[in-house]
This record gives sequence, C-alpha cells and structure tokens, in this order.
Amino acid sequence: MRRARTFLIPALAILATLACNRARVVTRKNPASLSKPNGYTHVVETSGGRTVYISGQVALDRTGALVGAGDLKAQTRQVFENLKAALADSGGTLDDVVKITIFMTDLSQIQEFREIRNGYFPSVVPASTLVQVVRLARPEFLIEIEAVAVVKPG
Repeated sequence: MRRARTFLIPALAILATLACNRARVVTRKNPASLSKPNGYTHVVETSGGRTVYISGQVALDRTGALVGAGDLKAQTRQVFENLKAALADSGGTLDDVVKITIFMTDLSQIQEFREIRNGYFPSVVPASTLVQVVRLARPEFLIEIEAVAVVKPG
C-alpha cells in the first residue's frame, strides 16, 4: 500500500500539469435555428485556458478622471481601452473575450456604440448582452461593459 501511495502523488501532479497545459480552444457558433446576429456571436464554447472575469468598466482613465463627458463614443473608447488594460494584466487580449455585457443609459445611440465596438472586435466577436439602464453608478457615466475572457494557460 505504501508503494501505491508514493506512485499516486506524482501521477496526480503529472495529470494536473497536463490539464493546465491544455491548449485553449474557443469555438464560436451562430446556429441556423437562431436569427443572424449583428456584431455578436450567439454561442461561444471554450475548453482549456484560464477564465478571467472583468468587472464592469466605465469611462475613467488611470487617474480616475472621466473621459468624454456627454460623449458616448469617447466613453466607449475609454471603456474598451480599460478592458484591454485589464486583460493585458492577466496575459490576454480582446481576442480572448468570449462574453461581454453592455449597460447603456440611452439605446438610441446604439449605432455610435456599434461603430466603436466594431473597431475593437473587427473579426472575432464575443457573445453579447445589451441592457438599457436608467442610470449607472454615477450620472455622468453613459456606458459600462463587463467581460469574460478565456486566456491561454500561463
């Protein structure tokens, strides 16, 4: 029995190492049974990699100053730049994002948002949910975006 135990521990360590080193696989699907999406993917499946959850980002720069008062495009750019910075800290990029949730105070500006978003996701688009809200944490915030990413093991 003693011999089995000494063999089991190294074997578990090897399995854990193999699991951590699995390649990250992301599959994006738009089933024919659903409507054609406009700037998002209906289904994203992942395996391998590390899951990173990013809290809702708003249009504050690194000093805490508001960027783009009253300007949805400027705020959206700053939010995506904040998401990029958060991802970089975990070894990821926007290409690793599998899901975003967008909170906007005025959906009549959806085209302005899409124009900026499409620049950050030119070809690979995540699953996405868009919600209009009455107000965000501060009245000057027009948009907030949270993200989930699956980054390469590392």
